[in-house]
Amino acid sequence: MFFERPDAGETAVLVHVDFHDEQAREDPGEFLELVRSAGAEPATLLTASRQRPDSRTFVGSGKLEELRAMLAAHQAELVIFNHSLSPSQQRNLEKELKCRVLDRTGLILDIFAQRARTHEGKLQVELAQLEYMSTRLVRGWTHLERQKGGIGLRGPGETQLETDRRLLRARIKSINKRLDKVRSQREQNRRARARAEIHSVSLVGYTNAGKSTLFNALTNAEVYAADQLFATLDPTLRRLEIEDVGPVVMADTVGFIRHLPHKLVEAFQATLQEAAEATLLVHVIDAADPDRELNVDQVEYVLKEIGADSVPVLKVMNKIDKLDSAPRIERDSHGVPEVVWLSAQQGQGLDLLHEALTERLAGDVIGFSLTLTPEQGKLRAGLHALNAVREEAFDEHGHSVLDVRLPRRDFNQLMAQLGERANTYLPAALREADEW
Repeated sequence: MFFERPDAGETAVLVHVDFHDEQAREDPGEFLELVRSAGAEPATLLTASRQRPDSRTFVGSGKLEELRAMLAAHQAELVIFNHSLSPSQQRNLEKELKCRVLDRTGLILDIFAQRARTHEGKLQVELAQLEYMSTRLVRGWTHLERQKGGIGLRGPGETQLETDRRLLRARIKSINKRLDKVRSQREQNRRARARAEIHSVSLVGYTNAGKSTLFNALTNAEVYAADQLFATLDPTLRRLEIEDVGPVVMADTVGFIRHLPHKLVEAFQATLQEAAEATLLVHVIDAADPDRELNVDQVEYVLKEIGADSVPVLKVMNKIDKLDSAPRIERDSHGVPEVVWLSAQQGQGLDLLHEALTERLAGDVIGFSLTLTPEQGKLRAGLHALNAVREEAFDEHGHSVLDVRLPRRDFNQLMAQLGERANTYLPAALREADEW
């Protein structure tokens, strides 16, 4: 006997198992948010405690009977596990429960599929889904599998499976080719920004930490932001003016989550590359979340997985309005900003974040007064081109008196282009002994 699986299920029975291994544990509260984000209606939650998963059905025979009873009592047509299931476990559970079974990976993929908006995002999600489905194809064709010998008992199952696998492989190959083009375009854009010496800042963080809200507050963008997991999926780039730095490119990236499926990390490698090649990462943390330290560890783990663990990081403790805490900047022993406490939704502390970004991106910023003769017009024009002139006046001799503020590096580069020594124009307090 076989059963026909329904195309979709809305009312769901949830399954969460507590394992003794700390690394294998999942958060049931986060699981509930994932289910709701996917659009399912949680009917009830079955909890269990095990040393290790049952190799056949993950939960064992006793809990399997409880699941049958819950499905009947709530007239549910879907069971969702807060864990990754092997293809055989998923197949056995569907056979035993006679309903559709979804694991944590499939659930996250479904949410991603709903939230993808751009061409690239849709391609990346489809690629991850196809690679996930490729190991589970047999589940949909159990009624066509090849029978043992005998006239009239040779079914078309094997042929159909091979056809589907070939179509899947062809589609995966096609998507990879299209994604390669997108990656190439992204790489060209990154190289162009590097040549123009434009800084890039990537917002990273655990999902629902408030990245998109902060992104909107900083850039006046209109990225969708909501109190739900994976509210935004596609990366968004915006130009942001930072004092003493100039224009920077700010990127809002996909949120991370504990045990993010590896296939998703692979599929979103091009998107996450914005973080890996950023000048600075702004790690947004929900300061009011009791599990914030675990969430920070998970984000750092994924950053290491994509090769972004060596990029400088500025931490932002968001949602301080829930803690009745005041905005502030925490600095290291050298006075460098390390953590900014703010509330993106309430607009508290955004000026402190701008200040911290200026210090982290501009480096050594110098300010001084400079008097130039008409013959030094090239230097005057160069300082104006760098937006370094805050005020300008003229003395009784017709000389330009400039109030200048800019990164020392930019001033040194300008002097080098003009073939002059920077120390000639700097006051004694700002001169460097090793200046050429």
